Amino acid sequence: QVQLVESGGGLVQPGGSLRLSCAASGITFSSDAMTWARQAPGKGLEWIASVGSSNDDTQYADSVKGRLPISKNNAKKTLFVEMSSLKPEDTAVYYCFVGGRLTYGQGARGQGTQVTVSS
Repeated sequence: QVQLVESGGGLVQPGGSLRLSCAASGITFSSDAMTWARQAPGKGLEWIASVGSSNDDTQYADSVKGRLPISKNNAKKTLFVEMSSLKPEDTAVYYCFVGGRLTYGQGARGQGTQVTVSS
């Protein structure tokens, strides 16, 4: 059974930083593409970043490029996103998925972690 557990969300001021984690089990992980997506209040799910089998293979949405680098630790089966220069519009529930940019919607998803950017 695939299980994804996100953590690290919280309340942060504009310009601040957070590190989100996603602990995976029930999958190989090292050969799996993984994705972060987010859902802001009243909006649909937005893809933000994906990583392939290694951290050399990453893709980003234009809205977060350069601010939210994605990475994975294959030995610990954990996915990360390092969030910096946070803006109020980054406020959302952040989810991790198994799968890449084109396939994550078909894969398993975690329960999400809330990120709120506000002064």
